[in-house]
Amino acid sequence: MYTTEIRSQEQAICHLFFHCCLKDGTFSEEELTEVSSKMVDVGLYKQLDFKEEIQRYKSYGQSVINDIAYLEFLVKMIAPVNNLALYSYCAELILSDSTLSPGEESLLVKIAALLDVEPAEQSVIKRLVAQRRVVKAEKIV
Repeated sequence: MYTTEIRSQEQAICHLFFHCCLKDGTFSEEELTEVSSKMVDVGLYKQLDFKEEIQRYKSYGQSVINDIAYLEFLVKMIAPVNNLALYSYCAELILSDSTLSPGEESLLVKIAALLDVEPAEQSVIKRLVAQRRVVKAEKIV
């Protein structure tokens, strides 16, 4: 179970990122690029082996039936100081494949609740992420 696999703040962040990417059941090349980028952004690549952590996640990921309990565990391990930043990373990862399934939307709402991100803040962050994706894809500001 995940409580024995995740032992550090760094692992918890990494596994939260994986959960955001894999919530829809697929791990596309775009999502792989995004999660790798996020790991570099927050410095996780120095402490963790990406391939080892994805294997850990895959070993228990399908057995996570209670998202709230899992997310509570991760957030407690992370003890975030910058909750909006963490939420925005999650939103970027969830939206990295340019789709938002009902399950992914629900996941974002749960993450926001655990991080005390208000609905207005959620809306702004999601719009910002979407617009940045357009700018990145079309090179138009």
